[in-house]
Amino acid sequence: MKNDIKKILLSEKDIAKMIKRLGKAISEDYKDKNLMIVSILKGSVVTMADLMRAITIPCVIDFMVVSSYGSGTQTSGSVKIIKDLDVDIRDYDLLIVEDILDSGVTLSNLLEMLSSREPASIKICTLLDKPERRKVDIKPDYVGATVPDEFIVGYGLDYAEKYRNLPYIGVLKEEAILG
Repeated sequence: MKNDIKKILLSEKDIAKMIKRLGKAISEDYKDKNLMIVSILKGSVVTMADLMRAITIPCVIDFMVVSSYGSGTQTSGSVKIIKDLDVDIRDYDLLIVEDILDSGVTLSNLLEMLSSREPASIKICTLLDKPERRKVDIKPDYVGATVPDEFIVGYGLDYAEKYRNLPYIGVLKEEAILG
């Protein structure tokens, strides 16, 4: 796996600092709220695990699996819920946790869908923001780092379901993508 990485973009130490900073900000902002953290699987599972341990206030967690790609590589624009939340989110202050925010199409549709369920609030926390790829007007409330428009993997991010277990975030070599 390591041989497929062109360069390390964010080291384990860099990521740990980002998670600690995000956890502190979230803990302060939600100290008097009814916080529910929602991980969008599979990519955000690593971020979610570390982030919830960095949050120092009571919170509830849940998970969703959504898809907007179907069998292609371009987003279809419509969201299909594969695994929904287990609880009623009414009156919770939702914090959606993403691994990376790029086009924003899926997340924008998901936010609209979740808003109809009457949570007290909804905010977005993304480990990585790739604003160059944005196709809709959506801005995260909490950002670990802004990254360039390169194909990155590791720390939950994958290519063909591989590389998620790398402890850092790296740029994938073109030959690894072309296979």
